Amino acid sequence: MKRLFTTILILSLAFSQAFAGNHLKFGKDGKFKILQLTDIHYIWNDSRCNGVLESIKEMIEAEEPDLVVVTGDLIYGDPGKESMECVLDMLNSCGVPFAVTWGNHDDEHGLSRAELLELAQGYKHNVSSTTGGIHGVTNYCLEIASSKSKKPAEIVWIFDSNSYCPMENVKGYDWIHNDQIQWYRNTSAEYTAANGGEPVPSVAFFHIPLLEYESAIIKKGARFTGTKAEDGGFPRINSGLFVSFQEMGDVKAVFAGHDHNNDFIANYYGIALAYGRYSGGDTVYNDIKPNGCRVIELTEGSDSFRTYIRIRGGAILHDVIFPDFLLFKGEN
Repeated sequence: MKRLFTTILILSLAFSQAFAGNHLKFGKDGKFKILQLTDIHYIWNDSRCNGVLESIKEMIEAEEPDLVVVTGDLIYGDPGKESMECVLDMLNSCGVPFAVTWGNHDDEHGLSRAELLELAQGYKHNVSSTTGGIHGVTNYCLEIASSKSKKPAEIVWIFDSNSYCPMENVKGYDWIHNDQIQWYRNTSAEYTAANGGEPVPSVAFFHIPLLEYESAIIKKGARFTGTKAEDGGFPRINSGLFVSFQEMGDVKAVFAGHDHNNDFIANYYGIALAYGRYSGGDTVYNDIKPNGCRVIELTEGSDSFRTYIRIRGGAILHDVIFPDFLLFKGEN
């Protein structure tokens, strides 16, 4: 009981700090819209970024989301502080609550992940937070309240997928570690218990995609829609987060970035595995142009959701309802 009280207290403090006046709540129509940006790769005073932040702001203003989530690699060059401030200034100017998680490049330009988070937390509309004592910095969850009460009707899980594997014999990209997964499982179980034993519907966001993205498309042939133009930069170790999502029964969709030439969404054993749309300029490779964002429209009390890609210029691509449009084929 003491441990549970302590955990709830910590969650409450983190929640209060993260929201800072930004209350997330389903609308009277039972809808809540999330706009996902990813891989902006912004470099201060670099002509290859001209117009990028303005176009992103236009997309946010056109969609009028309830929350913006940026899934990593916001910046890609020195000076890191000035580069990050340009992106955060733009996000804050939109007047919409925004959440960030770091990619593998964000902390390569003079500021640590913790220092970058501290910078983000200085903005009025930031809802990003942290959970101490585990791998990574941007691990936290956000509650979306019911349209009818203050009770959480949906949880948005944000994970720090770290950067590069520290193991000499493995190398490659890092992964979401066991202590992060245990934090998720413990917190998820507490939400379920408080909800009368029923898991609270949830979505998850992070930068480096799970190995299951590769399994779904390459090995199992899961039905998907959108663009798949590269094999993907997956970690070489599977730490079991997808299995935990299945066992806890709450997360219905995962949204990642990292791979600039992918923007597909697939159904893998009943969970949506989706990429955002590359949101940056020409500071790094990006072959599916123009840049854009992913939009996710949640419906209160439903595991179904609408999602589509909005691209620069206003066009809408790959507009689907999950899971109706691609039921998982399963296995014999």
